[in-house]
Amino acid sequence: MTYVAITFVFLLVLNVYCSAACQNLFYESKKSSMIEKCLLAADEISTLEVLNTSTVSAVMGQIESLKATRLLVTDQTGCTLYDSSTATAGSYALFPEILSALDGNDVCSWRYQNGIIDSRAATPVYYFGTIVGCVYMTDYDTTQGGLIQSLQRTILVITLLLEIIVAIFSIAFSNTFSRRLNRIMASMRIIREGDYSHKVNMGGSDELTCLGNEFNELTERLQTSEQKRSRFVSDASHELKTPLASIKLLTDSILQYDMDLETTREFVSDIGNEAERLNRMTEKLLCLTRAEGAGAQQEMEIIFMAPTVRRVARMLKSNALQAGITFDLQLAEDTSILILEDDLYQIVFNLMENGIKYNHAGGRLTIRLRREEDNAVLEVSDTGMGIPEEAIDHIFERFYRVDKARSRQTGGSGLGLAIVRSIVQRNRGTITVTSTLGKGTTFVVSFPAFDAEVDPV
Repeated sequence: MTYVAITFVFLLVLNVYCSAACQNLFYESKKSSMIEKCLLAADEISTLEVLNTSTVSAVMGQIESLKATRLLVTDQTGCTLYDSSTATAGSYALFPEILSALDGNDVCSWRYQNGIIDSRAATPVYYFGTIVGCVYMTDYDTTQGGLIQSLQRTILVITLLLEIIVAIFSIAFSNTFSRRLNRIMASMRIIREGDYSHKVNMGGSDELTCLGNEFNELTERLQTSEQKRSRFVSDASHELKTPLASIKLLTDSILQYDMDLETTREFVSDIGNEAERLNRMTEKLLCLTRAEGAGAQQEMEIIFMAPTVRRVARMLKSNALQAGITFDLQLAEDTSILILEDDLYQIVFNLMENGIKYNHAGGRLTIRLRREEDNAVLEVSDTGMGIPEEAIDHIFERFYRVDKARSRQTGGSGLGLAIVRSIVQRNRGTITVTSTLGKGTTFVVSFPAFDAEVDPV
């Protein structure tokens, strides 16, 4: 309705302007014609040595081109010497146009009403530079008046037709737009109620179609997020429930049965192990939450990777000795990157810890640093049991474990690689894995190199 109102005002102004322009065009044409006729009559009268009724009448009778509704000639006092509308003379004609002409001006005025143009013109009559009278002419023109009226009527009809077309188009466009927009609104209400699988089909190729496509992509992401959330809640509940159930079973056994001191100590030790496993699992969950959340807001720093790798190797040295694993550090080709040191530590620690846990006794864990074009690459390879091909696509999922029995034995929670991938992606890096069953696994982490004047530690 606003659009219709704006176009109506615009067309109304255009209609008034066109009507006024037409009238001005006819006025200029009429003015030129009437002034020319008055000047022609004034030139003929100016040749007379004596101005009186008879001489002026004789001259007016000889000028055949003077066609007007009324033609009037006065002397310098405004007294009528000739009047084509009456036979009498001698009265005073003090019309505004005559008074202006007696002051030495060429005057023309007009009025349009109901298809009739009422034009009035007057010019002074000079005799050797002195005003001796004036010629006054009126003309009632119905022909040009009817033409103006016809033009105005035509413009008005065109204006009304255009406004009707604009109104019809606006209503149709508004209804179409509203229906499509209501379709999106209805879909939003459906999504709000929890049906993330719903899709909106807009059709067409306009902005609303783009909005519908973006909406569908958003619902797909919401559906994926909801599935991941549900799976995470289910997996977390299951994983946390297991150590809690074990703790409850052990405590019930201690309370219900008379046990000797040695057996009670064994049960209490088992309770402690389950509690420690529960603690590790909650710490992993908190770490994963930090990796996906507030950690991205922290200020990064330019560091070399080799010092962090050596620090992690020192931390895990005792674990490696107990498992009979040998470290092979190839860190000569180091490159600086832009990252939080704690993030890099978490990545290296999880990958090296997995390389120890899932390796064979007497195996080797190799850590290499190298430069590939504009990327700094960290490669962690073990000689362990490897990963089945069908499991490679799932190892970065939360709580996914290839060998659950081995994971429980080693204290694995299935969250380490999920944490690694989240941190790597947050720092604009990539992580890939290749594995051969029974021979070992290699993780390759790549970050954009940040060449700066930083001395490696």
